[in-house]
Order: sequence, then structure tokens, then C-alpha cells
Amino acid sequence: MSFVKIENLNINLGEFKLEDVNLSVEKGDYVTIIGPTGSGKSILLETALGFYTPETGKIFLEEKEITNLNPEKRDISIIYQDYALFPHMTVYENIEYGLKKRLNDKKAIKEEILQITKMLGIDHLLNRKPETLSGGEMQRASIARGLIIKPKILFMDEPFSALDVKTKEKIRVLVKTAIKKYGTTVLHVTHDFEDIWSLADKVLIMKGGRVYQYGTPEEVFSNPSSEIVADFVGTNILDSKVEEISGNISVLDVSGVKIYSSDIADVGENVKVSIRPENIIVALKCFDSSAKNVFNGKVTEIKKRGHLVWLTLDIGGVDLKVLVTPNSLEALEIEENKNLCVMFKATGVKIIR
Repeated sequence: MSFVKIENLNINLGEFKLEDVNLSVEKGDYVTIIGPTGSGKSILLETALGFYTPETGKIFLEEKEITNLNPEKRDISIIYQDYALFPHMTVYENIEYGLKKRLNDKKAIKEEILQITKMLGIDHLLNRKPETLSGGEMQRASIARGLIIKPKILFMDEPFSALDVKTKEKIRVLVKTAIKKYGTTVLHVTHDFEDIWSLADKVLIMKGGRVYQYGTPEEVFSNPSSEIVADFVGTNILDSKVEEISGNISVLDVSGVKIYSSDIADVGENVKVSIRPENIIVALKCFDSSAKNVFNGKVTEIKKRGHLVWLTLDIGGVDLKVLVTPNSLEALEIEENKNLCVMFKATGVKIIR
């Protein structure tokens, strides 16, 4: 049975709403929730916390309905972007605050605090006040406070969004270790795709108060269930028409360019196809491989974003977004207007229905 289960949840708060939301989370899963601003991500967490009463639907925790249970009785911790540490308390006192209500043994409390703060790399900051800490240090103190009471579920609402890239990378590693140690079930709202790839067992895609897809990151990114999901996760979306079926391959016409897909559709059917940018290979010259789709392309745009580089290539009038590393960009001496070989497998061309 599911550890956390949400059934047919509906709530309307005017600007924000949830419509017929269903979700099933297994014990120990790390679930990231992602979607455009205003999609209902935070409202979903806060409704599950008990801050809002749904108009219809039910929420279960360990098979017990908690839909109308008071927030303090749900055994759920939440960590926000703004840290929410008590300014008049030390780091030790902040972390100790919730634990004192559950544990009377001062020695045991101290041992628990030392263990988790060492794990998160803040054991040397226990006597400091929040105002003397960096953003990353404050967030780690906040995470320690949320985890140490060993809640049944930990909710995190964009906890890393105010941190710089290097601090985020460090904290993700530390958080992953701590979460695994405690075996905590996590629901984490984010806008950062790196949170998904670094931490998530499952990812939930939301828009306009609705759930559009739920599955492993590999499932959702490689096999988007709709154009909305494909567009949001940054894949190439192309309009095409099925020309013929050759064996187990669909031959697609994309604005005059033939593209091959291992997904099957009806001949004559107009379909949209999804091709992940990272599944496209570029090379100076074409070579023998298992890739059925092989084209000559021209680089029309280069954009550097974080640790990766996005290329736009024109293949016979069709634009494709391609993801490469800075090392590849340098090694291939890629620049605008350069001609490259573009290759991708038929299995990487997904028909969206």
C-alpha cells in the first residue's frame, strides 16, 4: 500500500487551485514537484499539511485518512526557501527546539544534534546565531531541524532557490546523504531541474492545478505523456505526419524532412514527436552507428547555460535543440554557421498522443 495517498483532491483559492489531483508515494521515496509558477505546487504541499481544507478529495498517511486532521498532529515537517530560523536562538537551540518536545534525555538530544550537524557539515556552527551564517549554512540548519524530529514526511518548498550554484551542488550531496540515513519520505517543490536529476526517485509535473505526469525522471523526460509535459521538460517538439510503416519503424514527414521513430502510429496520422536534446549526437563527420536518423546540419545559435551548452541546428529547414558539454564545444570548434553531422536513434523519437 502507498505510504502517502492523495485521492481526487480539489480546492479553489481564487488565483490558485487544485483540480482532481491524485498522487501515490511509497515510503522512503524522494518526490520532486515541478511546474510553471502558479501551477499549484505549494498549495498541494500546504493542503497536505492541513493549512487548507479541500472542497473534495481525501489525503491518507500510512493508510489512515488525515484530510481533516489538525496540522500539528500530522507528523510532517516543512522547510521553506527563507529558512525560518528563530533569530534569537543559536543553531543548536534552533535544531533542538522540536526535538525537546519528543525527547526528554538531554544527552540523547545532544548526540542526535551532533550526528546530524556533522552529517550536514555545520557541527562547528552550533553556538552561532542565524544572522552570522551564510545562506547555505542557514538552510542546512533548517534542514537539520526538519529532519531531526524524524517526521513521517518532509516537505521542502524551493529550499535551495536563494543559493548560488556551487552552494546548491554541495547541499544536494549533503541532503541526499542525510535523507538516505534517516529513510525520510520527501516531497520537494522546485524550479531547478538539477534537483530532479540529483535527488529525485520520482517527479510530478503540474500546470494550472492539474497533474500531467508522474513517474521516474527517466520516464517523464524520455517519454512525456503530452505536449505540455514535453514543452516544460525542454524537449524538441515537432509536428509531423506518418508517411509509412516500414517493419517496426514509423517514417515521419517533418516539414519535408524524413525522421524515423520506433513508436508506431497510423499511416496518414498527424502527430507530434519529442526528441530529447541530450539524445542527439553531433560530430564533424558522420560515421557508422545504430542511429537511423542522420542529417547534415548548420549551427544557427549557441547559448551557454550553467555547465552545459545549447545548440540550435537547422536540418533541412527544421530546427533542433541539442545539448553538448563545453568540452565538446571546444573540441569540435563549434561556432555559428558551422556544418555538423547530426545523429539520433529511432528509439529517441517519441510520438506524443
